[in-house]
Amino acid sequence: MFAGLCVPLHAADDPAANAPSQSSAAGAQATDPPTQATQSSEQSADTLHQAQTGTSNGRLLFALPNFLTVGSDATLPPLTVKQKFAVVARSAFDYAEFPWYGAIAGISQAENSEPAYGQGAVGYAKRYGTEFADGTIENFWVSAIVPSVLHQDPRFYQMPNGSFAHRALYAGSRILVTRGDSGHRQFNFSEVFGAMFAAVISTYSYHPKSEKTVANTASVWGTEMGYDTITIEIKEFWPDLQRKFSRHKSSPAEKP
Repeated sequence: MFAGLCVPLHAADDPAANAPSQSSAAGAQATDPPTQATQSSEQSADTLHQAQTGTSNGRLLFALPNFLTVGSDATLPPLTVKQKFAVVARSAFDYAEFPWYGAIAGISQAENSEPAYGQGAVGYAKRYGTEFADGTIENFWVSAIVPSVLHQDPRFYQMPNGSFAHRALYAGSRILVTRGDSGHRQFNFSEVFGAMFAAVISTYSYHPKSEKTVANTASVWGTEMGYDTITIEIKEFWPDLQRKFSRHKSSPAEKP
């Protein structure tokens, strides 16, 4: 899925032929953007933002808001109730969310999920509204409402080092384990019960009548937690993928 490696330029054996190549390479180096320096600057800016606000400016997959993901070595104060709601609102109504839910609604329409919505523009509009509402309600319950009531920390703290298996296990376990505002480890009531409340509210309020069953609610609840688990795994390894992208982008391409 990701771009392949680029190969460095090869110098010609003939010194005379090599001179213009070196000049071209020097010119390319002078005009190419300093990718690594830019990334380092962005990381420094995000570190400063974390220290000031307790949240991040990061984006997942270069687009989706990732504002509640911070470094595990960061010493951050607990978020206030106002901050928890503010960061969730900032994420829920971020510009990238609108096309994201549009794509999900398109997939849902192609699969004809919830057939009571029908097809065509009207069916798509209903699915779009449903997907957007489902995601927004779940985000608020999991990351703002329940954490505020139970004084839990909605942030995900990345592991700075360790083997792939160790980090993957750590990330997966965060669906059930979190930090309290006190900094101590706790059962993740916010995720488990927040996702459950969100599933009940969305299923029994605006979904088609045929979907308003206990079995479907349980299915929605499980799907939300499964999706959140996958998302956390991506959050854990996204910095590694970013560094790989940066190395590939900064490597000079081989001449034909």
